[in-house]
Amino acid sequence: MSELTLPGLPNIHSHAFQRAMAGLAERQGDAQDSFWTWREQMYRFAGRISPESLHDVAAQLYVEMLEAGYTSVCEFHYLHHQADGRPHPDPAAMSQALVAAARETGIRLTLLPVLYMQGGFDGRPLADRQRRFGNTLEAFVALVESLRAQQDARLRVGVALHSLRAVPPDAMRALLASRVADGPVHIHVAEQLAEVDECIALRGARPVQWLLDNADVDARWTLVHATHLDAAELQGIAGRGAVVALCPTTEANLGDGLFPLREFLDAGGRIGIGSDSNVSVSPVEELRWLEYGQRLATRKRNIVASMDMPSVGESLLVRAVAGGRQSLGQDGLAGDTLTLDPQAPALVGATAADLHDRFVFAGNRGLVRDVRVGGELVVRDGRHPRAEAIAERYRHTLRGLLAAR
Repeated sequence: MSELTLPGLPNIHSHAFQRAMAGLAERQGDAQDSFWTWREQMYRFAGRISPESLHDVAAQLYVEMLEAGYTSVCEFHYLHHQADGRPHPDPAAMSQALVAAARETGIRLTLLPVLYMQGGFDGRPLADRQRRFGNTLEAFVALVESLRAQQDARLRVGVALHSLRAVPPDAMRALLASRVADGPVHIHVAEQLAEVDECIALRGARPVQWLLDNADVDARWTLVHATHLDAAELQGIAGRGAVVALCPTTEANLGDGLFPLREFLDAGGRIGIGSDSNVSVSPVEELRWLEYGQRLATRKRNIVASMDMPSVGESLLVRAVAGGRQSLGQDGLAGDTLTLDPQAPALVGATAADLHDRFVFAGNRGLVRDVRVGGELVVRDGRHPRAEAIAERYRHTLRGLLAAR
């Protein structure tokens, strides 16, 4: 093959600031370390992030994404205010930092400001470290409207609910009935068993079932993780046409569990991938471990393949691109492409029949040569043109963040 071209990969779930803490939460602090103890470390780190540092971290992250083959990203953004919960002089300052980083690097962005109002299903107030996430519904709608005024060919602004535990039912319904809920809607749901148990205890239903019963979930929606489902919930998501965002490296890092992938696909379910906490910035790693996790659980091989599409790599890529594009809610995505390096040893003699499998499964060296977003070349010969300048700025910022520990 003279030209090895694939569609650009959508990254449909990212928390940009967490890239700066990758590798800093891997020491045991509690014999029962879990998602919940990790969350406390994340809160401490989040308390140091300013609009300026967020811009520098996000720009570095977005360069890494583009060079790895992600051409677009859904940024699930809840870090709204100052560390003590007071708004910045510009209430959209943190969001603007992400928009500026995306425009500087050329990545396509669906920005998802997050509504976060309470500390749990029981309606308790936000803890001190959560205050910078919080908004009233009115302030949140105003934030989204101010950001929508900046939309362009590569920027879409949707909305996100952090989780069912963080948004009261009445506020959720009011947001979904408002003028800003006419585009992409994302939500964390059923990531942890403790969340499932608490939802059953306080709302009388499992989280996904409660959501399906209380919101008009449809193709605009992306359910992030949805790890712990029963059969009815699985069928319900698939039947509504919503996308499930799967983030295998983060889900493994946090000990979340494994999504029932084959059953969901058999029900007609739609999926995309996300880098989430950004411990890894590699679509190949997400896709590979999406399949490998299922192999470990079932002790079988080639789980995602089917008689119609026997190639695992092709099945993964086709599904991730289709579901990812739906989740982004943007137009013009046909111009987002990757050209792979035909001289890469892992691709020697590649054919149309094996290209997808070799891209996903043939090692860890970068195979992406050129990347285009909306037809514009943003990575040439494996390198972003501003990579070194952005990396130098990031180094300075990260040293400052780490010095504050």
